[in-house]
Amino acid sequence: MFSRRNTLSSGRRSVTDDWLSILPRDKNHVFDTVVRRWECIYAMMSVALDDALSLRARGELVCARQQVSTAAVLLERLSPQLVSFCDAVSIRGRQLTKFPNVEPLNSAFFRGETGRSAAAWNEIYHRISFSGRFRFFRKLRCLASTIAGLASEFQEVAGDISKGLSTDPVDCWKRLESLHYDLNTCLRETEVLLKAYLCVLPSEQLAGLATELDAVPVPKPVVLKPSLSRASA
Repeated sequence: MFSRRNTLSSGRRSVTDDWLSILPRDKNHVFDTVVRRWECIYAMMSVALDDALSLRARGELVCARQQVSTAAVLLERLSPQLVSFCDAVSIRGRQLTKFPNVEPLNSAFFRGETGRSAAAWNEIYHRISFSGRFRFFRKLRCLASTIAGLASEFQEVAGDISKGLSTDPVDCWKRLESLHYDLNTCLRETEVLLKAYLCVLPSEQLAGLATELDAVPVPKPVVLKPSLSRASA
């Protein structure tokens, strides 16, 4: 996430500054389109998991397992999109001459070992380097691998539950809740990175990014100039 501690005395824009900034219309369209799609899938996944937990609490295990399977299917749609964004920016970001300020992943924002370990390493690399470029690309790589790892764990645990293969169902359900929480953290981090990247992205590169993210900007309205005959009338 981000915090106010990253405001630099040099006057450089902070993560908070970027997050609160107002993007130009075309960039804002891309941001809203992409985030809305991510949030929609995540919300459906969360509802499915909440339903599964409620059904399990009532002893309706068959229905609970079905809902867990649904949550896993939805995650299969979300996690590749988040990873693809990180990969796309890792490639496109090489063209940048100015890099957004980033904060490292915070281990306090994760519950499971996978997220905490990734965040701890990201914090170390962030501290030992003063290069904005290094910090930016390091966080992208760390976030992509963390999302992929968490999604893989979620699919494995959800598969054991839905198929009734778990030897410790109580622990598996707790792990699902923990993984869901950590995936939410990664989603928020990705949204912050998206906006920070858009803040420094040259306008001429926006169309290419929008195409990769399937968020083509709305064409600018054409302003018709009055004809000479009308102007002279």
